[in-house]
Amino acid sequence: PMNWRSEEPVWVDQWPLSIDKLRALESLIEEQVSKGHLAPSTSPWNTPVFVVKKRGGDRWRLLQDLRAINEVLEDMGSLQPGMPSPSMLPRDWKLAVIDLKDCFFSIPLNPRDTPKFAFSVPSINCQAPMKRYEWLVLPQGCKNSPTLCQRHVANILAPVRKMFPDIMILHYMDDILVCAREQFYLDIALKKTISTLEGAGFAISQNKVQLTSPFKYLGLLVCERTIVPQHFQIMDNPKTLQEMMQLCGSINWLRPLLGIPNQDLEPLFDLLKGDSMLTSPRTLTTRAKFALQRVADAIATRKAHWIDPVLPFQFAILGECPHFYGMLFQWDQWIFTPHTPKKTITTPTEVVADLISKARSRLRVLAGCDLACIHVPWRKAEFESIWQSNSTFQLALDSYSGQVSTHYPKHRLFKETFQLAPKSMKSKTPLAALNMFTDGSGKSKKSAIVWMDPTTRQWEADVEEVEGSPQIIELAAVVRAFKMFNHTAINLITDSAYVAGVVDRAENSLLKQIDNPKLFDLLSQLVILLSHRKQKYYVMHVRSHADLPGP
Repeated sequence: PMNWRSEEPVWVDQWPLSIDKLRALESLIEEQVSKGHLAPSTSPWNTPVFVVKKRGGDRWRLLQDLRAINEVLEDMGSLQPGMPSPSMLPRDWKLAVIDLKDCFFSIPLNPRDTPKFAFSVPSINCQAPMKRYEWLVLPQGCKNSPTLCQRHVANILAPVRKMFPDIMILHYMDDILVCAREQFYLDIALKKTISTLEGAGFAISQNKVQLTSPFKYLGLLVCERTIVPQHFQIMDNPKTLQEMMQLCGSINWLRPLLGIPNQDLEPLFDLLKGDSMLTSPRTLTTRAKFALQRVADAIATRKAHWIDPVLPFQFAILGECPHFYGMLFQWDQWIFTPHTPKKTITTPTEVVADLISKARSRLRVLAGCDLACIHVPWRKAEFESIWQSNSTFQLALDSYSGQVSTHYPKHRLFKETFQLAPKSMKSKTPLAALNMFTDGSGKSKKSAIVWMDPTTRQWEADVEEVEGSPQIIELAAVVRAFKMFNHTAINLITDSAYVAGVVDRAENSLLKQIDNPKLFDLLSQLVILLSHRKQKYYVMHVRSHADLPGP
């Protein structure tokens, strides 16, 4: 039985229905009663039912508004955090796909729970008492139905898996893929799988068993050696936020196959910002239309592949710094960071470390093993320095026993998509260069830069009034300093730990959109200035407002 937060009956009145919908409802109920899915009820629980027309026909679908029930029902959680990937199928193995018909309606509810899913059928003008029914099988709309379905089917398949340990069974909800090395072994295992499911009460028609390529499975077409999306209709002119969200959600689902980086999709994701009403208007910009065309091109041309059980798995960091993304291969599965970074400033090393962590975790889920080789976008000396000093990168490679390479395979794909990360201009030690002192005062609003002119040996200053918090005032001075001395090596000395930390992380970094427009503008300027800088710089934090000896 399910667990309930309260046993207090929930009653939500049934709303009126038009005559045609009422007739459709009565017909559907009669059909479900005859199949043993519904039974008459005297339950003190009630939630409304309604009908909607199915696409492309005159048939109706029976639905129940179970929101009030879901509020008092304890969440069982998901047993499968993700869908199984057909790209893990061994090359040249034989396969078949089973689609379970009316899966929820083939799984009985616990008798203790059936009264909670009762409903009433109204009559026009209240000319007769309402007829009342309750579900005897898993109802659609119940938040725990998918979990119960997964568990029930998994329990049925468990003896088959044990009987045939050398076959692969990919099961997700009502879709089952059976894969075996030889055709005769597949035939035996498939026959046993079907008989076991039918013995448990599932109806399996012959037209729901796919025996020839291409196989339709979880929205994909699984061909003899490749995997591509099924016919995917791109919504090329979304008008509202809801349609924009549906479009971006579909693209995100396909991205592991298509390999489209965040940078290319940014114009589409930007249209999700603004008014949060689902009906608020949206119009595709020129850049968004171009991004949509890239998606269409990728759908038409890119494929994933079945694996070769003999070959090891490798991972390569691709893309232009700091917009890195990665690819797991021997088969093509792409790994991306979130479109919106978690931190305000994310360094390139942190991006690479995050991608490596995700790739290793993804491979453990898919194949239960670790990577044999990781290709990183640095020169050997830079990699050695990062490996020795960066704790985030060290954590990403924790307990890793494979190879890390700064050389990429000789393949056209890597030549087109790989670029070495630019050499950092930030020095780890003080430079024999101009010393720039920056300071700011929240009280006077003054933002100051002080330096000694190397020619006149006179102290020079640049002072401006800046509105905002002390951090903004301090940051404004630093941005001006890098603008003024863009072509000169400098030592930047600041008494703000915040500013010193920002400068230390800003070069070639990803910047998260933040609510404070003035701060975001200064951070953007700093990232651009440091990322395009050709001269070395060193940043140092000193506690200047302390009674300490020295200059």
